Amino acid sequence: MAAPGAGPISVSLDLPAGARSGTTEALLAAMLRASPALSDLIFSPGRPPQILIHGQLVAIEIPRLAMLTADHTRHIASDLIGNNKQALTTLREQGSCDVSFSLAGQARFRVNAFIQRGSCAVVMRVIPTVIPDLTSLALPPQLASVADLDSGIVLVTGPVISGKSSTLAALIDLINRRHAYHIITVEDPIEFLHTHVCSTIHQREVHSDAPSAGQALRAALRQSPNVLVLGETRERENIELLLDAAETGHLVLSSIRTVDAAKTVERIVGMFDPAEYDSVRGRLAKSFRYLISQKLIHRADGKGLVPVVEIVKANPRTRECLAHGQHVGQTLAEYARSGAEEEGMQDFDGEIEKLFRAGIIDLPAALAQARNPAYLAQVLEKL
Repeated sequence: MAAPGAGPISVSLDLPAGARSGTTEALLAAMLRASPALSDLIFSPGRPPQILIHGQLVAIEIPRLAMLTADHTRHIASDLIGNNKQALTTLREQGSCDVSFSLAGQARFRVNAFIQRGSCAVVMRVIPTVIPDLTSLALPPQLASVADLDSGIVLVTGPVISGKSSTLAALIDLINRRHAYHIITVEDPIEFLHTHVCSTIHQREVHSDAPSAGQALRAALRQSPNVLVLGETRERENIELLLDAAETGHLVLSSIRTVDAAKTVERIVGMFDPAEYDSVRGRLAKSFRYLISQKLIHRADGKGLVPVVEIVKANPRTRECLAHGQHVGQTLAEYARSGAEEEGMQDFDGEIEKLFRAGIIDLPAALAQARNPAYLAQVLEKL
């Protein structure tokens, strides 16, 4: 396996079973052989094929393909999009599109094709074929209690490449194994493929199975779900539909791109008109069950990334904070820290401190990811 920052990796272009010479499938198969730790494949004109390993770009040297041209990347994008007319229309009209792609017997990908400087580029996220569990993701074991909720909203938040999709998949799988529920997911695109265990799971892909996430969510409320999952919440309409679902007795899971619990509330409330802020805060305060925020930090030993997780659980104090806003001494982070021992909550800086004390991360990484680096530095200097 290549270490982060390593030089180019040379791979042969041996064909996978069933692939044709010169096809995109052969290229993907060759790149997958480069490292078991790769998370993304990147194709950009004027650059060699590249992979992302623990957040670091590494070039792939492939015979007769030293540098990609605009024709190469356009051909790759065309192969990945295939006959998905809606995705092609979206790419032409909006400049980017999302699709899923499977390489038979080897891997699945979440694909984003986009236009830059008049040419096409492609980024592919590798989706594991095995659904992870909380232990394999090194997530706090108390998150397993999410699977036993019967209503309300659970939001998994974090920046890009923080593991949100994997956490959602692990929670869905846990529900699937514990309860005989009807689970409906709305994804853009579908990532992890779930099979029926105790539950029945229907996975709908935006554009392929429904014209929009909003339409799929509205339809789902007429399809008798116990659990409703939206892969990522991006729009006001979707927030309203998720709140409606939670208020009518459904368990709702989704992800949102925010850095912590407080920013998640700000992001959601900010989607609405100012006159609606108090109403939205009140609805969210009553409906939420967990705000789970996560990010990945480089390990001190250079062997990959470790998750750090903030957990804010619904109780009278956190509901009050959501409904009326944060004040000095009354913040979600402070409530998470004070509720750690009794209620299974935890805050980012407290968890970062634990990782540093255990020697898992070094001081620069700890301070770079801390919410209050000056205070954390004072605490750690006393060790």
